[in-house]
Amino acid sequence: LFKSIILFQIRRETLSLNGLPATGNVTENSSAYVLVYTFSVTLSPSPSEVAPGYPLIINSNPLTKAFRIDPGVVTTGDPVLDYETMPNSFDLQIYVNDTAGASDLQILTVQITDVNEPPVFRGNLADQTVMIYILEGNRTPPGVIYQIDASDPEQSQLTVKSFTVSQTGTISSTKEFDFERDPHTYVLNVTVTDHLGLSTTRTVIVNIININDETPYFTTKEKVYRIPEETSPGTVVGNITAKDPDGEGIVSTLVYSISPPNMHFSINPFTGVIYVAMRIDRDAAPLRLHPNISLVIRVEDNPSGGQMNEMEVTVIIEDLNDNPPECSFYNFRLEVYETATAGTLLLGLRDHCQDIDVEPSNNEFNFTGLSGLGSNKFTLNPSGSGRIVVNNIYIYIKITPVNEFFPVFNSPSYVFSVSEITRAGSSIGEVRATDKDLPFTGITYSIVAGGGTLSYTNIFWIDPNEGNLEIIATLDYETTQKYILTVQASDTEKLATVSVTINVLEVNDEKPVCSANTYSLAIPVDLTVGTNIEGFRIECVDRDSSPRSFRYFINSGNVNNHFTFSPSAGSNISQLILASRFDYDSGLDTIWDYRLHVYITDDNLLSGSNRATALIETGTVTLSIKVIPNPTTTTTTTVKNVYSESAWYVPFLITVGSMLLLGLLGYLAFLLAKYIRTYCPPKPKFNFLCFSPYPVTGKMYEYNSKSGARRWKDTKESMEPGIKDPLAQVISTAPANSSEGKDRTGTASKQEAGTTGRELAAENNMAAKPSKGKAETSSQDSLKLHKPKDGAGGRGSSSPGRSPVPSPKIYPQLQPKPASKNVV
Repeated sequence: LFKSIILFQIRRETLSLNGLPATGNVTENSSAYVLVYTFSVTLSPSPSEVAPGYPLIINSNPLTKAFRIDPGVVTTGDPVLDYETMPNSFDLQIYVNDTAGASDLQILTVQITDVNEPPVFRGNLADQTVMIYILEGNRTPPGVIYQIDASDPEQSQLTVKSFTVSQTGTISSTKEFDFERDPHTYVLNVTVTDHLGLSTTRTVIVNIININDETPYFTTKEKVYRIPEETSPGTVVGNITAKDPDGEGIVSTLVYSISPPNMHFSINPFTGVIYVAMRIDRDAAPLRLHPNISLVIRVEDNPSGGQMNEMEVTVIIEDLNDNPPECSFYNFRLEVYETATAGTLLLGLRDHCQDIDVEPSNNEFNFTGLSGLGSNKFTLNPSGSGRIVVNNIYIYIKITPVNEFFPVFNSPSYVFSVSEITRAGSSIGEVRATDKDLPFTGITYSIVAGGGTLSYTNIFWIDPNEGNLEIIATLDYETTQKYILTVQASDTEKLATVSVTINVLEVNDEKPVCSANTYSLAIPVDLTVGTNIEGFRIECVDRDSSPRSFRYFINSGNVNNHFTFSPSAGSNISQLILASRFDYDSGLDTIWDYRLHVYITDDNLLSGSNRATALIETGTVTLSIKVIPNPTTTTTTTVKNVYSESAWYVPFLITVGSMLLLGLLGYLAFLLAKYIRTYCPPKPKFNFLCFSPYPVTGKMYEYNSKSGARRWKDTKESMEPGIKDPLAQVISTAPANSSEGKDRTGTASKQEAGTTGRELAAENNMAAKPSKGKAETSSQDSLKLHKPKDGAGGRGSSSPGRSPVPSPKIYPQLQPKPASKNVV
């Protein structure tokens, strides 16, 4: 901080600021209390001192608080001077006064000097380190990854020095990044330098994001495995392992599979362990000729699909000595002449026997010595060769069993009966067959025909070993009453069949169905007892019961037993009968709306004891009966209006319809009135001005409504401008500038029309008697006015909405007479 002391020069002269006006300089970005300029104060001659608080800056142009006097002109540091954003020059008005009252005002011009400032970063790099994340591989090809925004306060050209950063501040990648091989993070120190060498550095961190772009690879080197045939299922063959390079940052779950699947082997999808899946027979085709099984092991790095790799492994199936030698025949029948000599070849067994093991070491076999009855008469020559030769001749007979008998059922046919409500899985009966062949090899039973419907292919099932028949579907007597099955017995070679009839027993499992399930009726209160109500009757049917089995009764709703059915049983048709009269007067009956629940049962033919145990079905009918009171009958009825929210549209439609109807009626009335007015005009009333027995002269008669003067108009005088109709002049009784008696449209009002009529009527009276004090203004003949009988002719003005009356006719032979009243 620089401070200077104001030099006060004590002189006996006028108070003044020495060194001002002047110009001072200060650099931008100067801190507080930096000296800008020094000056001195010269006091007045009188013994006085500078007033406290002076000198001071009283104003500045432009206005600023960046300067103060302490004791010279120094900076305040608030605001900080900035050459690029603030004015470069300030005029400070410095004022001083002393205790004697003298004062002085001078101007100090402060120039701001530009200083080269370092460049500044803008945007995210202005005050922090920027983190950039880019994907590895071809997801982010080489190119621009970030744009640096920097500027120099002095607007000079900038240069950028950093790793893979252009002179314009564009950070670009020069290659495709590989997360598995390249560094995962790059730290770029970006430096911005102006032309004078000032610079600013910021850090940009580029993070490489790992993606699933690497193919898993197998770590198992072994590709050939050997296992013996007949290895138990579940035995481990080998373990295939793999790794995924995309391990870091990627949730990788390696999944193993065999593609295409192989029936002999399976693989654990998560561990890669290969297991034996089923029995492997090296001696059977195709392994007999091709004992090597190739498996394509596939590994994927995502259960739903991702990067995939495959490896082929070979499993060699080794042969075992697991098969004994077998001969094509177990018994041989030979004939030899009795003269055959010793050593004669009878049979070469090796031609009829073999060992099916594949490997030679496993399929070699020899024959042991002969045994059995008469074996001493033959020998193997050479030993173990299977060549049987004669020692001595004996006759040996061996009987071989032959399947020569057919199975025989223990009954020529079978008949079983089963209830229609028997549940599925129940046993019906059993069939049996025997076979005389020995040894007994067993018999297999099957149903070869019958036992099906449109709904079910098979309704019955037979135990193949025991011959037990069972139901596997639902029976219905009303649909099928009998089934005829063909059951077959087989001893693997010979067959036998038998007919099995299954009778379905009827059970009462169907409900009565009535045609009138629900019905509404209305009856008068005084209906005669015994009357069939509105001719109503119930007609019912039952698929498994006769019409005589029906019984009718009202289960509920029959208050005071007013209703009954006739007949009540023994028929499929029954009528609703009024059983007793209604009695509302005494209060016995209070219900006017009856709801009857009628039950129809099919137990009429059963005795009372049997009804307790028999299966009974019941049908239902619901009847709504409204009793209509007589007109003279007083009934107390409580009506409850219930509004249903779902019927909101009903009042709305009624309201809209009513409005439309009223509008239509109004429009029709308007059209009717218009028609009558147009084609049927009113009959004109008698007007004395329009009808007169006197001849027409063609002259105009004038009358002054104020003075009462009247005269015949001189035909030489011009008509008053704007008056075309003579009657208009006759009935004009008010001055031109008067608006009294006029409505807004300028036509005569109702009051004026009435007044005009009265004045015109009065004129008839004045025609016979002259007015006192009034001189006649004309020597012409007077006009004699005749008053119509109905008084209508006296109207001198037309009514509102009507045409003016025709002009009065002028009669020259009549002289006008003075009138005593103002008359139009």
